[in-house]
Amino acid sequence: MDANLRQLSAYVAVAKAASFTAAAAQLRVSQSTLSRAVADLERVLGVRLLERDTRNVQLTAAGLETLRVAEQIVGAHESGMKELRRYLLGESGVVAVAILPSVAAVLLPRLISAFRRQRPRVTVRIMDGLERAVLGKVLSGDADFAITTVGGRQDRLEHRPLIRDRFHAVLPEGHPLAERDEVTWEDLAAEPFLAVGAESSVRRLTDAAFAQAGTGATLAAEASNVATVGGLVAAGLGVSAMPALVLPLLGPGHIVHRPLVAPVVERRLDVVVRARRTLPSTAAAFLGLLEESRAQALEVPMGASWVPANA
Repeated sequence: MDANLRQLSAYVAVAKAASFTAAAAQLRVSQSTLSRAVADLERVLGVRLLERDTRNVQLTAAGLETLRVAEQIVGAHESGMKELRRYLLGESGVVAVAILPSVAAVLLPRLISAFRRQRPRVTVRIMDGLERAVLGKVLSGDADFAITTVGGRQDRLEHRPLIRDRFHAVLPEGHPLAERDEVTWEDLAAEPFLAVGAESSVRRLTDAAFAQAGTGATLAAEASNVATVGGLVAAGLGVSAMPALVLPLLGPGHIVHRPLVAPVVERRLDVVVRARRTLPSTAAAFLGLLEESRAQALEVPMGASWVPANA
């Protein structure tokens, strides 16, 4: 048996309408075309499906069973095509975003909320991890794109500047440095320093900033989680340095922060995609909403700023 969808659709229309004339009008085809499709289906199946007279058609026993199965097949096809159409229009599917955890927690919630209001059938999958891991997700195709620090560039990746994220000194409330409007990296180096883990982009940039200032920090403690570092600062165990987007994640406690100077250091965040690859419609729509946020200069934490689209 090799019945095709055209034959099955024609048969369902005739069987349900109990009329070739009515079915032909419904499908907007000629009656002869419809009659030929049903006859071809009967020949393929080797049974008579309809008893015809001058006015009506009646289903045989085989015709009744064929109608049941044909409706399932035609219905599944129509449902599948609707789902495919929604996917191609970016109205359904999955957007996979690889992103630094600190950035995900601050930047994504409001963005995902707005996106889901527009496209409720789309799921956003967040793959948070450190810089090397998120870039690997893009290269492997597991993620549609990444939002991450610049780091080392690769020929297979395309970078689109997104946010500049200035570093601040993170200080216990009442600390002498908290009385200043700005703090230098050299000032910070004179205090017990609370650092994030060596694999973090924040650590890479703070180490580079101390080196540029011609000094080095004395590590009092190290933790992989920024909230843990915040807790240590609040407890008065030392000071730290964090980019602006991280500051809301330091947790409750008696903490203040001041802009760091000499040098001014910014963590640049990029949207990273695989070079020469067309993004799925859903991912392109998500990035479109991100671009709208930048164009409208929607609020980001003080000390962070959108990079102009033409930069």
